Amino acid sequence: MFFPKAVLPSLLHLTPAWLRERGLKGVILDLDNTLLPYGEEDLPAAYQAWLEALRGEVPIYLLSNALPERFARVQTKLGLPGHAPALKPWLGFRRALKALGLSPQEVAVVGDQIFTDVLGGNLVGAYTVLVPPLREGEFFYTRFIRMLETPFRRPRGGLG
Repeated sequence: MFFPKAVLPSLLHLTPAWLRERGLKGVILDLDNTLLPYGEEDLPAAYQAWLEALRGEVPIYLLSNALPERFARVQTKLGLPGHAPALKPWLGFRRALKALGLSPQEVAVVGDQIFTDVLGGNLVGAYTVLVPPLREGEFFYTRFIRMLETPFRRPRGGLG
C-alpha cells in the first residue's frame, strides 16, 4: 500500500505518451510540492507549459490537503476542477474519480508524499506516481513524515 507503481524524476516526465503507454486516461494531481512549490500560488513557467500540454490530452483533477482559501485562489488561476481539504489519504479520491468519470485503473494519482498521495491512490486502486518535492522548505510536520517515508520511496518493480 505504501509503494508507488512509478517514480519519476520530475512531474515534467509525466507526458500524455507516458500515460497512454500505461492505459491511463486521467490524472488526480496533488498541489503543494507536486505542481507548485510549497507556499506559492503562481505556477513556474515550465510547469505552466507542461500543464497546458497535459490538459489538452487528459482530464486533470486537483486534490489537496491545502487550506480551502488558498486552494480556491490557485484553482481559479489554473482553471482546473478539484477540492480541498481532501483529507488524504482517507477521503477525496473517490470524489475525484467520480468527477473524472473514470475507473481507478484508468487514473494516475500523482504526488510527492507516500502517506497521503501514494497510500490514498493505492487504497482506491489507481496507478500511483511519486515525484520528488519541488521545495525542501515546508510545514514541520511534513518534514518529519518524509523521514518516515524514506524506505518506501521506490516503485514496485522498476521505475514505471
